[in-house]
Amino acid sequence: MEHFNQTLFLLLNASAHPSAMLVGLATVLANDVIWLVPITLMIGWLRGGEVRRKLLLQAACTGLSGLLINQAIGMVWTHPRPFMMGIGHTLIAHAADSSFPSDHLTLLWSVAFSCLLHARLRFAGWILAGLGVPVAWARIYLGVHFPFDMLGALLVAALSARICLAAERAVFEPMFLPVYLLYRQLFAPLIRRGWVRL
Repeated sequence: MEHFNQTLFLLLNASAHPSAMLVGLATVLANDVIWLVPITLMIGWLRGGEVRRKLLLQAACTGLSGLLINQAIGMVWTHPRPFMMGIGHTLIAHAADSSFPSDHLTLLWSVAFSCLLHARLRFAGWILAGLGVPVAWARIYLGVHFPFDMLGALLVAALSARICLAAERAVFEPMFLPVYLLYRQLFAPLIRRGWVRL
């Protein structure tokens, strides 16, 4: 399996003399698209009503739980990144930590899958899920991840979304009120001006 993982990586990884335009595009996809997750959650919260906000809180917690699962996996089993093994070409700087699963993709797909489970958030979920594909390619192309790291992210994201859906009533219903009250305190000036919803 590891041989297949490395072979597939070398097929997707950048060549020795890549196009500057392609490297630029891949860098934006690899580093910047992830910011759409907090932006989507924040805009949805500021413009949404109570039901939508509860679902967004669940989506945010799904993303965080996915990252926690990744940390647990990394403590139990460390898999080196391609550049740590001297494989392929690395075009962006990255810490020499465990590559499996991809944190970027886990966060993106965990939130996406949580959104896909609810009709009110499904459109945003499809957009975020679709963006995960070019993000996965970019991080392999730039040499910081193997293809199996992306498969691992997919599985962790699906597991996280399922766990958080099961905990919807027991965890997120009671959690909503304190989070909402904190929001009202922090955003009180904007709420009074009518710039964001109460």
